[in-house]
Amino acid sequence: MSCNWGTELWDQFDNIEKHTSWGIDFLERYTKFVKERAEIELSYAKQIRSLSKKYHPKRSREDESRSESYTWCVAFAATLRQLSDVANQREELAENLNTQIVCELARYTQELKSERKSHFQDGRRAQQHIESSWKQLESSKRRFERDCKEAERARHVSDRIDLENKTDGEKARQTAQQKQQAAEESRKDYVTSLSQFNQDQHQHYHTLVPVIYQRIQDMEERRIERICEAMRSSTEAERKVLPVVGRCLDAMMDAAESIQPRKDTRQVVEVFKSGFDPPGDIEFEDYSTSMRRSISESSYLDNRTENRRHSRKLWPFIRKNKGSSPADCSHLPPEQRRKKLQTRINNINQEIQREKEQRNALLKMREVYEQSPQMGDPSSVEPRLEEVKHSLQRLEEELRRHQVWLSEVDSRMSDPGPRQSGGCGPDGSYTEDQNAELHFKSRSSEFDEEFDEEEPLPSIGTCKSLYQFQGQNEGTLSMVEGELLSVVEEDKGDGWTRVRRNMEEEGYVPTSYIKVFLDSSAKGAMTYI
Repeated sequence: MSCNWGTELWDQFDNIEKHTSWGIDFLERYTKFVKERAEIELSYAKQIRSLSKKYHPKRSREDESRSESYTWCVAFAATLRQLSDVANQREELAENLNTQIVCELARYTQELKSERKSHFQDGRRAQQHIESSWKQLESSKRRFERDCKEAERARHVSDRIDLENKTDGEKARQTAQQKQQAAEESRKDYVTSLSQFNQDQHQHYHTLVPVIYQRIQDMEERRIERICEAMRSSTEAERKVLPVVGRCLDAMMDAAESIQPRKDTRQVVEVFKSGFDPPGDIEFEDYSTSMRRSISESSYLDNRTENRRHSRKLWPFIRKNKGSSPADCSHLPPEQRRKKLQTRINNINQEIQREKEQRNALLKMREVYEQSPQMGDPSSVEPRLEEVKHSLQRLEEELRRHQVWLSEVDSRMSDPGPRQSGGCGPDGSYTEDQNAELHFKSRSSEFDEEFDEEEPLPSIGTCKSLYQFQGQNEGTLSMVEGELLSVVEEDKGDGWTRVRRNMEEEGYVPTSYIKVFLDSSAKGAMTYI
């Protein structure tokens, strides 16, 4: 159904002005709405990206190895990556809303205000013109009315004087004729003004007003259409990112479905399995016989002390230092040693393959130089070939050595004979073999004499490591960043604090590497770094 404001709303100029003003206000409010929504999308994207970065695994070697070993860690890392991609899509949506809608609507609003102002100025000029024509008509009408009344009075006076006095009657008749002529001229002016006003009025309501109001109507329809386009563009901008977001959500779902609890529990076995058999029954030792009673008390105490040394193993002075682990990995349990050696063998094989590929490439290059001397000197390749040859010899020798160690571990693990004195203790924890123990005891006999007969010192507080420390000297204790340890002795002014780990390892660490929390009951209780 078609309509025309010029014909339907010819007398609603003020209401049309108010309505178009309200429409522009609505357009500005919608523009502000889209702008604020874009800001919310951008803020959401930044927060999601920050959250993903916050919970992303640390890039340390231990965490990276752990994250790659378990399916739930891999799935969570994949979820965080997909979440970062979702944040990118929300940022893209915010950018599209700003560039395609907010900026365009702001520019269009200014143009719309200028166009509206021009149309209503034309309307006011037309209104002023018709009002001026109406005032002129009213003026000529009042003048014609006044002149007619004056001519009528002059005629009555002339008729009355003509009956009484003929001399005065002639003068009165002349006056009446003049008034009649003036009335006739006023009548002509009134007719002319009336005709002009009717013409102006017809032109105003049938030509000027319809044209002006039609322009205003077209402007209003364009404004509404622009709002419609902005809403469609906003929806399309969001729909554009939905497929990517959907793929991210599908990837998150796939990551969740890829978690395998049974595989992760098997991986725990692969990582921590020692390969030792559980300890057997302890034989009964009869001390009630006369021969047992003849044993001196000192020997009995020595035996108790020796047993306590093997079971407790508090001091790091008689333990192998992590920084000087043997090349054959003999300090590890059999299963872990086998895995470590197998990993090294695989790495050596890869290096050998790379060296062989490089050797083949050098040989081809030397052959080309020999066939085409202008391309290069064949002797220039010889030094590099010699280096590759020595490197291959070194790698092959290292490979043979590791294979021997691996075969030794496999033979021991497949040997069903009695267990060695080392292995698992009664509590199931790993202990070193007797030869290694005696070897380290001989290196640190003075520490054995000083500490082995002592009871462990009580803990006077706790500490948290601020940095990683690799203990290379006897008496020191290695630690990783963030590890919690017990404090057994404060710093005596030499920059070292004595700490303990799990009632099995004890030693000194740099005081500046830890943050100490002493118990309130300890002497001089304080917290220091």
